[in-house]
Amino acid sequence: MNKTTIKILLVDDEPDVIEFMSYNLKKEGYIVYSASNGKLGIEMAKKVNPDLIVLDVMMPEMDGMETCRTLRTMEQFKNTLIIFLTARDEEYSQISGFDSGADDYVTKPVKPRIFLSRLQALLRRSDSTKKQLNIKVGNIEIDPEKYLVYKDGAEIELPKKEFLLLQLLISKPGRVFNREEIMSRVWGNESIVGDRTIDVHIRKLREKLGDETIKTMKGVGYKFD
Repeated sequence: MNKTTIKILLVDDEPDVIEFMSYNLKKEGYIVYSASNGKLGIEMAKKVNPDLIVLDVMMPEMDGMETCRTLRTMEQFKNTLIIFLTARDEEYSQISGFDSGADDYVTKPVKPRIFLSRLQALLRRSDSTKKQLNIKVGNIEIDPEKYLVYKDGAEIELPKKEFLLLQLLISKPGRVFNREEIMSRVWGNESIVGDRTIDVHIRKLREKLGDETIKTMKGVGYKFD
């Protein structure tokens, strides 16, 4: 992960803390944004979509715990890295922080070298996890984070349902998924769809990926071979 492309949002009601941390982060090459309370932090997050958010726990308007819980209810921030920053180091505060969805916890006064080390370790771990999420079988590779599919290295565009269907089948090559499970896992509780919905999506996938990729098991379902 290139530092110069990483966006970090600092949310703290103390201007001196914002200035101090912004200076150290910018010196390392990060792109830095800031907000003075939780409500403003959420609005800023929506605008800039940061890679990592640093939240002070004790803030007016909306504290860090509530801000974190609110962010985690939004689809775009479910996997965003969040670090809590607080002067309190009691065990119960840390437990509450992790329970609300934080990835790490740093106490004030902040020591720049230690904070940067923790932040970089978190970013590396997140980057490694994302890479592991990619699934590759034969000449087909899918990237669940970006909803992208590649065949022989060439990108193929798929509508969401086709992508989810392929992701399910390729998750366990050789396993036969019956029609009921496919319908439940891909379409869930959506409005009732026609009996041939799965067949149509399978046909479209074969047209884009090749007839040899998905096999029909008559009377049972489909598998990625």
